Amino acid sequence: MQHLDLQMIDGLAIVTLNRPNKKNALSKILFEELFDVGTQLQKKERLRAVILTGAGNNFCAGIDLNFLQTLLPRMEEVQDQMCNPPVGEDANWFQRPCYIWRLLQVPVIAAIEGICIGAGLQLALSADIRLASPTTRMSIMESKWGLIPDMGITQVLPQLMRADQAKELMMTGRMLDATASEQVGLITRIVADPLSAAKDLAKEIMGLSPEAVNGSKVLIDKTWNLSPGLGLAVEAQMQSKIIGTPNQIESVVARLEKRSANFK
Repeated sequence: MQHLDLQMIDGLAIVTLNRPNKKNALSKILFEELFDVGTQLQKKERLRAVILTGAGNNFCAGIDLNFLQTLLPRMEEVQDQMCNPPVGEDANWFQRPCYIWRLLQVPVIAAIEGICIGAGLQLALSADIRLASPTTRMSIMESKWGLIPDMGITQVLPQLMRADQAKELMMTGRMLDATASEQVGLITRIVADPLSAAKDLAKEIMGLSPEAVNGSKVLIDKTWNLSPGLGLAVEAQMQSKIIGTPNQIESVVARLEKRSANFK
C-alpha cells in the first residue's frame, strides 16, 4: 500500500493514513486503499477492534486538491459515478472509503490529532468512537468549496447532534476547536494522547464478549433514530441470539470467579 498502513496486533487492526507531508489528504490512491483495507477487514477472522488514525500531527485535511482538479475535465463521468453506485453496493465510489467502516461488525475507534476537516471529518465520523487531542481542529468545510458533504455524513450526524447545529456548521464551514467539537458531539472525548488512549480503550473493549460488544454497535446503529417503541423488537431479537451462548455464559462465570474471561 502506498498511502495507508495496516498493522495487526492480536485481533486489533491499526489503520494509519500515511501522507504526513500532505496532512494525510485523501488522494485517489488513498480512496481506493481505504475501501480495499476496510473490505479485507470485513473478512478478517478473530478481528475484535479497529483504530483509524493519521501519521504525523494531523488526522486528515480532506480531499487532496490535486486529485480534485483531475475530476474537473471528466465531470459527466464523475456525476454518473455519484448517481450510480457499483452493483450490489449502497455507497458510490466517493462515499465508500468512509462508509465501509460503518459496515464493519467490530468497534472502530478514531484517534485524532490536528486537522480533521471535510472528507477527513467524514472519515472520522464513520468510526464508532472519536478520541481527539486538545490540538484537534474540525470543520464540515464543503460549503467553502461550493459543495455539500456527501461521503456518508447523513448516516452519522443525526445520531450526534441537533439538526440546527448541523445546518449551521454545514452552511458556514466554521472551524471548531477541540472543546467546541466535543460540545456539539463530533468528538467523544478529548485526551492527551489519542493513539495511546485508543489502544487502551480497544484493550478494554476486547476484554469483553465479542457478541456483547458487536451487538451493542448493531443495536445503536439500528435503533438510535427510530420512533418510540420500534426498537423494542430489535432489542429482543438480538438479545435472543446472544443470551445463553458460550461467550455470554463465560462472561457470567468469569465475573463470578473474579478472573479474566476466555472467549471463543
